[in-house]
Amino acid sequence: MLKDWPIQERPREKLLSLGAHSLSDAELLAIFLRTGVKGYDVVALSRHLLKHFGSLHNVLATDCDSFCQQYGLGKAKYVQLQACLEMSRRYLAAKLTKGLSLTSSSQTKDYLISELKHEPHEVFAILFLDNQHNIICFKKLFFGTIDAATVYPRVVVESALKFKSAAIILSHNHPSGIAEPSLADKQITQRLIKALALVDIRVLDHIIIAGHLTCSLAERGDM
Repeated sequence: MLKDWPIQERPREKLLSLGAHSLSDAELLAIFLRTGVKGYDVVALSRHLLKHFGSLHNVLATDCDSFCQQYGLGKAKYVQLQACLEMSRRYLAAKLTKGLSLTSSSQTKDYLISELKHEPHEVFAILFLDNQHNIICFKKLFFGTIDAATVYPRVVVESALKFKSAAIILSHNHPSGIAEPSLADKQITQRLIKALALVDIRVLDHIIIAGHLTCSLAERGDM
């Protein structure tokens, strides 16, 4: 039983004394679940769920039916989980869009991860920026199959002009979980750079999202 654990090893007490970053995936999930079930204390239940789904990401991304089929879970927990995820997305969005200039690539990546990591198919999205690199808006423009998204430079240019952008950051997800850019990713990046240069709009980066992994084509020198 969790109550028999040393106080400093219990997830809640550990979080309060050492911070949330010190907790394992199982301990974080245990705080969310709050209670165990017959035969499992809450940490053991969390470990069981992580083993069943394969990762914390998969637990968070699973659909309602799959989630509720697991012993000790139900629709109430699923609703709570989805509410937590949505609050996280809105928190990151608020941090990113408070009119602050984009000075942190990690902050940008965190936001793009929150927006794209759960998409089951490829989605091509854009962060539109002003001349101070402040966020104007974020838009998901193209939706593809599990393998690819069709991206039209004309639509990207029209959208950038509509929002009076001075620069943009491209992004799309890889549902495969592999962040490595494909030849097609590099080619569409170059096409968009050339198309937008005609209207004096810069492409600052193209960031690929694969679950919690990211790949920046600018950082790789592929732009």
